[in-house]
Amino acid sequence: MKSFRPTTPSRRHTILTPYKELLSGNLKEKPKGLVRGARKSGGRNNQGRITMRHIGGGHKTLRRSTDFTMEKRDIPGRVLGVQYDPDRSAFVALVLYVDGERRYILSHKGQKAGDMVLTSEKAPVAEGNRLPLANIPIGTFVYNVEVQPGGGGKIARSAGNFVEIVANDMGCASLKMPSSEIRKVPETCWATVGVASNDQHKLRNEGKAGRNRWKGKRPHVRGTAMNPVDHPHGGGEGRQGRGLRRAKSKWGKPTGKGQKTRTPKKYSNVFIVTRRKVGKK
Repeated sequence: MKSFRPTTPSRRHTILTPYKELLSGNLKEKPKGLVRGARKSGGRNNQGRITMRHIGGGHKTLRRSTDFTMEKRDIPGRVLGVQYDPDRSAFVALVLYVDGERRYILSHKGQKAGDMVLTSEKAPVAEGNRLPLANIPIGTFVYNVEVQPGGGGKIARSAGNFVEIVANDMGCASLKMPSSEIRKVPETCWATVGVASNDQHKLRNEGKAGRNRWKGKRPHVRGTAMNPVDHPHGGGEGRQGRGLRRAKSKWGKPTGKGQKTRTPKKYSNVFIVTRRKVGKK
């Protein structure tokens, strides 16, 4: 990680990702058809109402059209470069396939320019290759995993994330999720071998509030600092405890601190073998 001389109070604590060491290839190459301007929502829906708080402002960005499906089967591709993506914590790799097409894919840890990738049922089990879960040995780490066959990767896409294959049985693969939950997925779903790139992302320290404003993140106010009318934790003279047995959200729903927040009759409960471990680790 990259630290700085303490020339200012914020610089003293700032720890950032060493992009020069982790990115490679032609970083400025952005194919015209794969990049477009992104409009900011400010956390508002189509009616102009805020549905996601603490979103707004931020620097202008270019949105990369990332291929989470990697549907070009049996066509090898060569990585032209590993690039930064402002829309996600992991890096993306620009791949040139032998048929001449270029695409952005989610990069794995240690990927660099010149590496080869292949999406095929007969592909070797090597980092960056994409195969059906049925063809990947038990104990292998995978990322960008599908939930439904052909639906594109949905699981383990953020920086440093991975899923471990722990069993294959009755047409389903059991996956140990990043949350420690074990759930079943059809073994015809596809996954990429390896660990998602930029695993050092969790070690970052932004150092100052302004860096989050550049990213489009607005301030977050603690519930205990509010009035009773604004939050269940609000009120009291000076610094008070929440006065409740269980933590609540602004709308009175259970939140965090080891509480079960999953809907009891959710449709996907039948696919969960072991619930995630909650509470103090």
